[in-house]
Amino acid sequence: MFKHILVPTDGSRLSVKAAKQAVKLAKELGARITGFHAAPDYRSTYYGDGYILRAPAAKAQAEFARKQARKYLSTIEVEAEVEKVPCEVLQAVSDSPYEAIIDAAKKKKCDLIVMASHGRRGLSALVLGSETHKVLIHSKVPVLVCR
Repeated sequence: MFKHILVPTDGSRLSVKAAKQAVKLAKELGARITGFHAAPDYRSTYYGDGYILRAPAAKAQAEFARKQARKYLSTIEVEAEVEKVPCEVLQAVSDSPYEAIIDAAKKKKCDLIVMASHGRRGLSALVLGSETHKVLIHSKVPVLVCR
């Protein structure tokens, strides 16, 4: 059925849980996994309430984001290795994670996206938005949502 599963992660507990479920599904289906993380673009200068993020701070933030991405993605790699599921990882810089997820699925020719939902409701869902919801709305690739 599914042969290549994209597993986006933000490093959260729910995201790790979804990754574990995705690896188990891949094992059952004989599929492979691509772990994915989209970090914000810290090269830009941000202004707000009298605060300016200057280039040196942006470089430090970008390095921190790369290290975090490596940590998040290594969790998926380890789980896949334990289950003997072929796995590669990919990271991108994007201020729009849902678009980066959809682009990664297209570029890697994934036929399923497995991701977590934090299950926000009411005002917090309206204010914070949901990358999972945006992926569900805009993706042409099927999406399996885990909680």
